[in-house]
Amino acid sequence: MTSARLSLALTDGGLALPDAGRIAVFAPRAGMDLSALPRARCDMISGFRPDIDALNADGWTTTQAPCDGTAYGAAVVFLPRSKARARALIAQAEDAAQGGLLVIDGQKTDGIDSILRDCRKRAVITGSFSKAHGKTIWLTADAGAFADWASAGPAPIAGGYVTAPGVFSADAVDPASALLADVLPSDIGAHVVDLGAGWGYLSHRVLAKCGDVRRIDLVEADYDALACARVNVDDPRAVFHWADATRWRPDAACDAVVMNPPFHTGRAADTDLGRAFIAASAAMLAPRGCLWMVANRHLPYEASLSQHFAQVTELDRDRRFKVLSAARPSRQRR
Repeated sequence: MTSARLSLALTDGGLALPDAGRIAVFAPRAGMDLSALPRARCDMISGFRPDIDALNADGWTTTQAPCDGTAYGAAVVFLPRSKARARALIAQAEDAAQGGLLVIDGQKTDGIDSILRDCRKRAVITGSFSKAHGKTIWLTADAGAFADWASAGPAPIAGGYVTAPGVFSADAVDPASALLADVLPSDIGAHVVDLGAGWGYLSHRVLAKCGDVRRIDLVEADYDALACARVNVDDPRAVFHWADATRWRPDAACDAVVMNPPFHTGRAADTDLGRAFIAASAAMLAPRGCLWMVANRHLPYEASLSQHFAQVTELDRDRRFKVLSAARPSRQRR
């Protein structure tokens, strides 16, 4: 379980939530200690599907945005890694709380000290609690104090694509994905799955390059990224799925999987994510199907690929990345 800082602030640190009214909780993550929050009054607001699934399983009420017409008595923000997304969430939380209590919790590595300095310029900080290399702060703010931090929604980048604050590769096309797209064959198969599709770059390239594609499933856990993908991949062959890529399965075995799997959980490296993507791809491919993936050169995915596929080939590499293909998924792993 992650830091109990918020719970300690509520029990011993001087933070008090209002006795009545609903509470909007932004970006809670699976495994967090949320025990001091009043479960019956909280709306857990998140766009990350694995966290939503875990919170639902634990009995919390979840949503992707504050509920229309709800007057929230307080709002809590757990800082994400992206500063732009963090500011957007704070603006959204301040608007939801309508001048009520606003609580912000984050690690030093997530920029809580910088956020605290910025908040002091806009609002009255009424308390703070430090623990486990981070802080919980609470404040009251006049309506609109953080309005200029609000996200304007998807924004254009080079190439005519749109992205949103905090999504992977928000400022430009990811060079690893570009390398993979350049190497892909033109006859990839009729049914393709883009696992961890992000804002849709790989799918866009596949549909432009591979004339035999009849359907491509874009599977993405980040709600905002998938919203961008719906704009970037304007093609009737595309089907969009807001889902945990390690657990999602197509309704029929596919011919190809393309992916640039994540290898971080927050700021910590986590190659187990990539290995879970590999296992998931093997489980959804047809016997003659093929996986096409790109990864950082130093990541040791070859052993995992060999566990799940009979044939593994390195197709290309540069100073930072390698492109791998894997064929003949092992039946015992399916």
